[in-house]
Amino acid sequence: MEKKNIDWGNLGFGYVQTDYRYVSNFKNGAWDDGEITTDANIVLNECAGVLQYAQTAFEGMKAYTTEDGHIVVFRPDLNASRMADSARRLEMPVFPEEKFIEAVTEVVKANEAWVPPYGSGATLYLRPYMFGSNPVIGVKPADEYQFRILCTPVGPYFKGGVKPLTLKVSDFDRAAPCGTGNIKAGLNYAMSLHAIVTAHHEGYDENMYLDSKTRTKVEETGGANFLFVTKDGKVVTPKSDTILPSITRRSLLVVAKEYLGLEVEEREVYIDEVKDFAECGLCGTAAVISPVGKIVNHGEEICFPSGMTEMGPVTKKLYDTLTGIQMGRIEAPEGWIHVIK
Repeated sequence: MEKKNIDWGNLGFGYVQTDYRYVSNFKNGAWDDGEITTDANIVLNECAGVLQYAQTAFEGMKAYTTEDGHIVVFRPDLNASRMADSARRLEMPVFPEEKFIEAVTEVVKANEAWVPPYGSGATLYLRPYMFGSNPVIGVKPADEYQFRILCTPVGPYFKGGVKPLTLKVSDFDRAAPCGTGNIKAGLNYAMSLHAIVTAHHEGYDENMYLDSKTRTKVEETGGANFLFVTKDGKVVTPKSDTILPSITRRSLLVVAKEYLGLEVEEREVYIDEVKDFAECGLCGTAAVISPVGKIVNHGEEICFPSGMTEMGPVTKKLYDTLTGIQMGRIEAPEGWIHVIK
């Protein structure tokens, strides 16, 4: 199929409307068969559950063109499972996990012309999402829901190369104990907007959130998990019931252990020990790993030895290995790569 006439190398990380999207509706206790549609607009009643009580969840994933020309998606089974967990927590009907993967496959195939070519630095970003669609005025779950998948071609998250970020320890809480911090609910991101805008106004790239109960332990940022590297090369990630289980982070831990032979540890990480790490990064779908050069904790500057000019050496190896797996340059663990074509 002939590709769209796009300057792939100069794409930003933003929304570009593509030709097709997937939609399925839940009504009278069951999901319909679902379909591919060209209509990018959603028409809702003014009292729809998603508008009144933010009953919505979403996922984020990418389709890639590999070195040998295949179009693939990275670990969609984990996105399907995580979305099912989000739905259960928000009292929404679970969209069947097998059907989720089928829908992802259909959307990518339909939009094949929008999948960027190998070597362009661009990918096709996929956004599965679900929301309460019928009128709800009393505080209760909706009775009807819509599940959709949109996609958009995006360029590299970092234009002009990767530069380490500067973070601040936030005075805001991201998630409460026994709350919704461990699911990908839209409401989690809405409450982080004021905090990120505040950080940007103060000259920082992102926030580091601490646990809301004791404010002594590292949690995550508004949209990414933390990954630290000790001075002796051990990879450490925070363990908490109130952070999102990042698919990228989980994959990086396997890469660290199985591909690079590094020691890996998931545990509680205290803010007081952050100054002792050699490297720090943020893990997520958009950039895979975003290096962190400095964290400011209420006037105290924590500067990592890896510096403010490039990724640290261990972080770089992790990044190169995982992106190599995604792009087909390095053999992937079984089940990680879902081939579309």
